[in-house]
Amino acid sequence: MQILAANFEEYLDKLPEDRKEPITKLRQTLIDNLPEGFEETQGAYGLGYCVPFSLYPAGYHCDPSKPLYFINVMSQKNYIALHHMGLYGSKELLDWFVSEYPNYSKQKLDMGKGCVRFKKMDQIPYQLIGELARKITPQKWVEVYGNLLQRK
Repeated sequence: MQILAANFEEYLDKLPEDRKEPITKLRQTLIDNLPEGFEETQGAYGLGYCVPFSLYPAGYHCDPSKPLYFINVMSQKNYIALHHMGLYGSKELLDWFVSEYPNYSKQKLDMGKGCVRFKKMDQIPYQLIGELARKITPQKWVEVYGNLLQRK
């Protein structure tokens, strides 16, 4: 679901009522837990947390005019998506997350490569997402990303 917005407040205003609180809580969880250096952005599809050009001037390899994204949060038609590229890029982190998830949510884990989908708004494991957010610094993400590019 594409929602064009210039900033978070405008994005929030355009969300369905049942998504406003969970998206706000996810945003605050990330703000409170992401290591220093990540930067919040607002895109057509939702919130983004990226490594700014000041730390990684090369930007995203497919479009160097964009910063290197790390986490995106977006409201889709039937769920809220948390795209965490660290889960895609680090088997160790993915294994940790998959093993910890049942300790924080009664819902079955619904995920693709780096995308975790939350269909029940009252079952979002904010504490686990906070722990996940703390696990990779911007510098570490640049290193993991560089390793992924070398494999291609």
